[in-house]
Amino acid sequence: MIKKLLSPILLLALLSISLVSCSKEEIASDQNDNTPVNVTFTYSQEELELMNIINDYRVSIGKNRLDKVDYISAKSEEHDNYMISKGGISHDYFQDRYEALVRNLGAVNVSENLAYNYSTPQGVFSAWLNSAGHKANIEGDFTHFGIAIRTNADGKKFYTNLFMKK
Repeated sequence: MIKKLLSPILLLALLSISLVSCSKEEIASDQNDNTPVNVTFTYSQEELELMNIINDYRVSIGKNRLDKVDYISAKSEEHDNYMISKGGISHDYFQDRYEALVRNLGAVNVSENLAYNYSTPQGVFSAWLNSAGHKANIEGDFTHFGIAIRTNADGKKFYTNLFMKK
């Protein structure tokens, strides 16, 4: 009986940890910004697919398409690499990412969706839509975005999706 109850509870706890969203008020730190503004980001098929899924959804609900920005994706990639090195998902240094987008791209608002251990872009998108905070970011008043998906040594994927309004 205890084993039967423990499994769904553990699954729910892991799901809650893996699905988090962030806005500027939540996290602050002092990570350096060494990413050149004119960086060229090479998108994987999965990253492009996730961007298309998000934009198709936004259009289906009457929202504008978001323009992809290489600099935003590079900042997303940096955060994926940080989470991989740390061994877990976190919004550490979000304030630094926020400030970098304000300083370098003229952002007036920035939000972030993170995820871990989803095997497909559709899977992570569906999970984000089932989370009020993530869904609010996807449907939010933004103009630009960037996405990076990186895989750790164990084959687990880390997702960082930054949204920006200019």
